[in-house]
Amino acid sequence: MQVFGRRFLAAVIIAVASLAASAHGAAPLLIAYGGHNETMAPLWVGIEKGIFRKYGVDPRVLQTRSGPVMMATLASGQVPLVWAAPGSAINTSVSGLKLSCFVVGNNRIPRELIVRKGIESLEDLRGKSFGVQSIGGGFWLSTMAALEGLGIDPDKYNFKMRVLGDTGTVTQALITGNVDAMVVPYSYADMAKRAGAKSLADVGTVNMVFQLTTLCAPKDPASINNETMINLTKGIVDSLVFILDPVNKREVADVLKKHLRLSKSEDVEAAYKVSRLQMPNLDIAPNIEAWKLVRHLLSRVNPKVQEADLEQIITGNIVRQLETTGFMAEMRKRLPR
Repeated sequence: MQVFGRRFLAAVIIAVASLAASAHGAAPLLIAYGGHNETMAPLWVGIEKGIFRKYGVDPRVLQTRSGPVMMATLASGQVPLVWAAPGSAINTSVSGLKLSCFVVGNNRIPRELIVRKGIESLEDLRGKSFGVQSIGGGFWLSTMAALEGLGIDPDKYNFKMRVLGDTGTVTQALITGNVDAMVVPYSYADMAKRAGAKSLADVGTVNMVFQLTTLCAPKDPASINNETMINLTKGIVDSLVFILDPVNKREVADVLKKHLRLSKSEDVEAAYKVSRLQMPNLDIAPNIEAWKLVRHLLSRVNPKVQEADLEQIITGNIVRQLETTGFMAEMRKRLPR
């Protein structure tokens, strides 16, 4: 626990120092994120298609190299918002920063458990390594949740988590044999399989309560007020509706192709599939049971998270207000049948 805490604090201090030296300030609604994959679809699509501007907000996104660095940008005041894994939010909260997490972007895990050439079964994976972006971040969290859902105990199999980089970096590491396994979206899984890797499980078929991305701000009215939270949430909901409407397939696919730098049509198709499967409905309210699972998984590496009061981190009143005003009902009417 102490080692984890020191490492997390060190990452925060280093990132804050480097960001403080930056020559330019953060935009008023700059949103930091760590995972560069399809989980960003509601933000990318909403920004590029002008959906957020319909509600009087104009967010921009800033990629950071990991969850701890992303949360450091928030703690330092360099950004007012983060698109974070619940695990990052919980870790940061027990480190002392009070957060309000008010809307989520997905509730499914459309990913596969992929292994390198030479590994044929789960038994072959004993003692092997999994590639992740950071310990406690979204990539790690989806990996641990996938193993939990598949009934695989990482300790029993003596799995080792190797911090390598974002989804694309880990995929290349597996293809070249520098890591043994990974849990990645279908699009990256397909890339690896074309290079000879093997899928051991389709995590997307596992029925579990889970949430992987959430929009959070410091619990400080001077940072982000209630009206801004409502308008950002409206933009995310409208973006999700846009993504789920097959009429918009070409436009959504083009946004994903641009940001994920995809060149093959089959990879673009797979990314589009993931963007729809990861949130097939509009259940955007933070789910306490999903967050309890996250806290349980995090306790493996940071026992202190057991002290986290999830009710103080989750802000449910924003979505409730949208339900009360009828906004959510109108949005659900627009969902494809």
